[in-house]
Amino acid sequence: MSGAIVIAVLGAESTGKSTLAVALAQHVAAQTGLAATHVDEHLRSWCEREGRTPRADEQRAIAQMQQERIAAAAATHDVVVADTTALMIAVYSRYVFGDHSLDDWAAQAHAMSVQHTLLSALDLPWVPDGLQREGDHVRAPIDALVRELLTTHRIGWSLVSGQGSERVQCAFDAVAPLLRSSATPGSGLFTRLAARDAAQPAWQWTCEKCDVPDCEHRLRAAR
Repeated sequence: MSGAIVIAVLGAESTGKSTLAVALAQHVAAQTGLAATHVDEHLRSWCEREGRTPRADEQRAIAQMQQERIAAAAATHDVVVADTTALMIAVYSRYVFGDHSLDDWAAQAHAMSVQHTLLSALDLPWVPDGLQREGDHVRAPIDALVRELLTTHRIGWSLVSGQGSERVQCAFDAVAPLLRSSATPGSGLFTRLAARDAAQPAWQWTCEKCDVPDCEHRLRAAR
C-alpha cells in the first residue's frame, strides 16, 4: 500500500455509506488541499451487472476486487474514502450463508490497508434499492456483526451519525487528527481544528450507553 490515508466507511444497508463516502472525500479535499477521492462499493456494481446477489463461492472474489480498487486509488491520491472494504463482504457471508471463512483474511486486509474506520449509525430511514437490500430488520444484526469483527480483530472505529452535512462533519471530525499532519500548508486545517476544540463546552458524562458519536469522541479526548 502507498502512503495514502485510507478511510473506510462500514455499516449496515441503507445507512448512507455511499453518500457519506462521496461527500467526505469532497470535504477532505476542500478543507485540507489534499488529493482525495472515493472508492464505491464493488458489490453494488456487481449486483447491478449480474442482476442478482452473489453466491457463497463468489464472495471472496468480490472482496478481493474491493481491496484492489482501494489499493489502485491509494496509488494516485493522498486520501481515499472507501465505501466498504472486504470486511463487509465477510459480514454478509456470515449473515447470509453462515460462512466464517472470510473473517480472518478480510479483517487482516482491512487492517493493513485502512488508517481510520468509520461505522455508519442506524439513525437514517431504511430505503429499498430494488435488488441488493433485504429490509430494515437486517440492519441491527448486521451492525452487531460489524462491531463484533472490528472488536475481535482489535480494529479501532468511530461511530458517525446525523443528517446531511451534520453527518459529514461528524465523520470529518473523527478523521481530522489523522489528516492534520498531511494537510497542505495554508489550508487552515490546524486553525479550524483549534478553534473548533476551543469552542466545545466542558464535557460531562451523563449517559449510560455511549453510542452517540459526539459523546464517544469527547470520551476519547477526555481520556
